[in-house]
Amino acid sequence: MKTIKGPALFLAQFAGDSAPFDTWDGITKWAKEMVYDGVQVPSWDARLFDLDKAATSKTYCDEWKGQAADNGITVTELSTHLQGQLVAVHPAYDLAFDGFAAPSVHGDPKARQVWAVEQVKKALDASAHLGLTAQATFSGALAWPYVYPWPQRPAGLVEAAFDELAKRWRPILDHAEDRGVDLCYEIHPGEDLHDGVTFEMFLERVGNHKRAKMLYDPSHYVLQCLDYLDNIDIYKDVIGMFHVKDAEFNPTGRQGVYGGYQPWVDRAGRFRSLGDGQVDFGAIFSKMAANDFDGWAVVEWECALKHPEDGAREGAQFVRDHIIRVTPHAFDDFAAGGTDDAMNRKMLGL
Repeated sequence: MKTIKGPALFLAQFAGDSAPFDTWDGITKWAKEMVYDGVQVPSWDARLFDLDKAATSKTYCDEWKGQAADNGITVTELSTHLQGQLVAVHPAYDLAFDGFAAPSVHGDPKARQVWAVEQVKKALDASAHLGLTAQATFSGALAWPYVYPWPQRPAGLVEAAFDELAKRWRPILDHAEDRGVDLCYEIHPGEDLHDGVTFEMFLERVGNHKRAKMLYDPSHYVLQCLDYLDNIDIYKDVIGMFHVKDAEFNPTGRQGVYGGYQPWVDRAGRFRSLGDGQVDFGAIFSKMAANDFDGWAVVEWECALKHPEDGAREGAQFVRDHIIRVTPHAFDDFAAGGTDDAMNRKMLGL
């Protein structure tokens, strides 16, 4: 068994235009003050990280990583959630997702897709320069508008969407292999990879590519009414990353999983700060330890109610309280008696 590393914090929800959240030095010092050991970094945020430099200069990466280390912080992974989203976009979402891309490709879906692929590849290059072995991402989605089969989906529609999704990602996964970095797809509503079945559909189409992994986040499973504990056992060999995020699902006679188009605070299913929701993290951390997960426990703060800095501070302690320092020996070793093959055969009457 192995002990999970942590706590770490995903910085996407905290980067901002005011100190200490507007500079790399400032936000890493703040993270250490919140008692984190590591940070997961949004590769698209130029206030914290220069992706173009990092992709081409190991010197830049060494200096950037060193600045975090001087502040007591380890860089755990880079994230390409926003760029990965743009690898595959259904036309219904073109306008909504343009904001994730560089202004130069706005209004041009084909150019935006090319840009997104290059962004994910650059982040893989940067990850290699930083000595990282995993990168977080989204898969994007072509079939999501058809997630509910009404009107009835034409035969072959979903298969065609997943064929195209795999076609777009296979060269990126091959680049990941060249760089020695796993691509961990966050299993998330709004993505074509939104549960175990869809991940398997994708994995089959990319030839069970060894760099295609899961980012496990139980909050998204609670909101789908999916068994998030069984999921760990089923996919233990492909879970490459762990977001520690809480959620609650309280259906009423008026709304359920779909939420009635309500804002987050009024939805039956909503994200909560750690410890305020319904996720059984004691069971999750136990399964992670038993299954030899030795990556980072990364807090992703999203809550409809609590202030983010309170959520961050409480989240660090919450993770520390849940990490299991695994035992180096069996608890009943004190009662062990010496044995050998001959004794074993004698005890069996052989």
